[in-house]
Formats: sequence, structure tokens, C-alpha cells
Amino acid sequence: MLVPAVALGCALLLAQTGGEADLGPRVGDVLPRLEVEPAGPPVIQPPASPLPVQHWQAPTVCLTLPPTKAVPSGKWRAQCDAGSRRCLVAPQHELDSEGVETERPLERVTYCADEGYVSESALMKTYRLEPAVADAPPGWYRDERGRVMQFNFDLNRRLWLGGAWAPLWREGQTEGRMRADFGISVEVPGEGRRLHRLRFLETELYLGEPGFDATAMRYDFSVERNEPLFRVTTFFGEPRRHDIHINLGLWMEVLRAEELERDGTEAGFLTWGAVHATLDLWHSKDLVSYVRVRAGPSVERDYKNGFSTLVPGAALEGDLTLDRDGFHHLRLGVEAEKVLLAPSVEGRPLRPERLRVSAGYELILLAINDQPLSLVVDGRGAWRSDLANVPARWEWSAAAGLRFSLWAPARRSAPMAPAARE
Repeated sequence: MLVPAVALGCALLLAQTGGEADLGPRVGDVLPRLEVEPAGPPVIQPPASPLPVQHWQAPTVCLTLPPTKAVPSGKWRAQCDAGSRRCLVAPQHELDSEGVETERPLERVTYCADEGYVSESALMKTYRLEPAVADAPPGWYRDERGRVMQFNFDLNRRLWLGGAWAPLWREGQTEGRMRADFGISVEVPGEGRRLHRLRFLETELYLGEPGFDATAMRYDFSVERNEPLFRVTTFFGEPRRHDIHINLGLWMEVLRAEELERDGTEAGFLTWGAVHATLDLWHSKDLVSYVRVRAGPSVERDYKNGFSTLVPGAALEGDLTLDRDGFHHLRLGVEAEKVLLAPSVEGRPLRPERLRVSAGYELILLAINDQPLSLVVDGRGAWRSDLANVPARWEWSAAAGLRFSLWAPARRSAPMAPAARE
């Protein structure tokens, strides 16, 4: 009797549950609902101080959450971590001074995937939702209202306009004058460890004294070679190898015009082209800053006297970005030239010479629409014997003014805003 009773009980149990084959799907239908469906509406936690910052280029989902007083649209950008069940959420629009969202969407943010295309979006709403500041690209900072601003500038890649007070002194005489300058500067990384630099339409125009200096194009490059040119081995004690790298490059100048007037004598020179070999004595790891020597010939036209000459020259120069964010820029230079193959000109030597020294410093003061306005100060000296009936002598100038850069992106080495604050 016991065996039939047990068999009857099992049959009744299977009949009530629908059979063993039906048990699996029913459990599978219940478990996902328990995991995905929240116990209540999503709740955004009170903001921390300081607010955390979303990560640049991390996967981001556009979530629609219940309206709040600060974000009545309920539109948020969320970056979630399934392991910790935590989401950093930031409004999709900027906030006003009262902390309420406006109609202005966030600028300079990464792509935000619509929640309708993300299968886990419903599950994300069950995570701990913490207010955060939206992500920003390297070199840019976003405040707690979602407004973005640039804090890192590359003064080697820009278009600039400037003006300065630039008086001139020579033999006790002072001439007041103004200087206007503009130009375009570009840097392009090349293959391997190489950096190409180009400058276009670099111009200085003097007001109060006739004169200008304008160059159509300059080009040069720096390189960090992998293979040393010389390998020197010393045998004092253990053998030691010393690698000597010779980082040679090229400097070119095309169509430079210089016109000036001294003591009633007008002079004008047009450089058709110049080619110099360069040797970096030092350069920074990113090749942006350097100290180098260069030397080579140029072909020049003296268009006031009507003849062409060969002008070999040499220079020691430096271009240094002094800080990580590009706010401090220093330029130094010493250049010598000698004019050859020129016919005799009354009142000047047969092979005249030129010598120039300069030092300049630029400091970014503020930015207008994320375009930097900088203070520029420099000092220059020139000695030349190529002006007819003008005695060779030193003349000095100093300048102080402002320069506005119409385009100055963040440096290629710019950090993220959280790293910059640290």
C-alpha cells in the first residue's frame, strides 16, 4: 500500500505544477523581473562635495529619469559601473545661476547613446544614481553648472593679431613708434619622432616710422633619431657605451620682405629663399621646445639699389614653452649675416654685415570665448652696415603690448581637468 500512495502523491504534485518540463520557463520568467524592475522610481542621491567628474570618452547613456526641481526635463547623461551598481549622472543641459537647467545643451561632450538602444538602460535606473559633472576633453574644464572652458593653450598653433608700443633708441636718440603684428602658426607631428612647424604671413608693421618685416612662409622640423650617429666606448673600469645623437633638421624661408628708413635713407630687401641646416642642442620630449643652431645661405634682392646678393647666415635660437598649460612662452635669438656678391655701393662697405639679438616673453592673461589674450614684452638689438650713408651702429628697441589669438587649441599633451586640479 505504501508504494501506490507515494506514486499517487507524486502524480497529484506534477499535475498542480504543470510538470517538470514546465517548471524551468516559469522560474526564468520571474527572475529577470525581480532583477530589472525597481522597487520604486529611480532616486538621485544628494550631491557630494566636490562633485565627481565623468570620464572622457567612457560609454555614456542618455537616461530619462523622473523630473526634479533642478532638472524638470528629466534628461541626464549617465556613466554606469555594473560591478559597483553605481551611475554618475549629469544633466544634458547647462544650469543657470539658480541651479535649474536651461535650454542650452552641454558643449564639447562625447556621444550619448539613446536608452532605447541600450538593453541595460532599465537595469541602470536601479543603480545608485550620484550627481556628477559631465565629461570634458583634455585641456578643458567644466564647472558645476555644466559650462565648459579651456584652461590649456598651444601658442605654437594659432592665428594671432597684436599691437605694442615699441620705441627705438640709437646714439641717444629716441623714436616713439607702434608695432602691429599678425601671423599663422601650425605644428604637425610627422612619422616617428618628428615635428613639422610652419608659419604663414608672419608680419610686423611699424607705425610712426616707415617700415615693415613680412614673411610669406617659414618651415622647419625637429627630429629625435632612434639610432645614434656615434657610439663611443670607454674602458676606464668596466666598458661603457655612450650614444651620441645628432638631431639634424631643416629650416626654410620663402619671400621675406624688409623695408626701413634710417637718417633719410630708405632701404628694402627681398629674400627669395633661404635654406639652413639645423642642429638641436636640446629639445623637450614632445619636441615642442628647443634650443638649436642653424646655418645656411639665402638669395636676397636689394630692390632699392637694384641687384641680387648671396647672404650666408647663422643663428642660435630657442623657443620654450615654460609650463604644462602653455601660459608662459619664451623666445631667444642671436643671428649674424654677411652680404656677398654685391656690387659697390657708395657709402657702405663692399661686404656689409648684420647682427641681431632678441628676447621675448608672452604670458596669457585671460581668454575671451576661449581665445587667449596675452601680454607680450620683448627687447631687440640690431647692428648693421648695409645701409648707404648710415654709419654702422647699435640700435635698441623694447616693446610691450597685447596679442589676441583667434585659434589656439589645447596642447597635444594637455591633461584632463581632474588631473590638472590635482
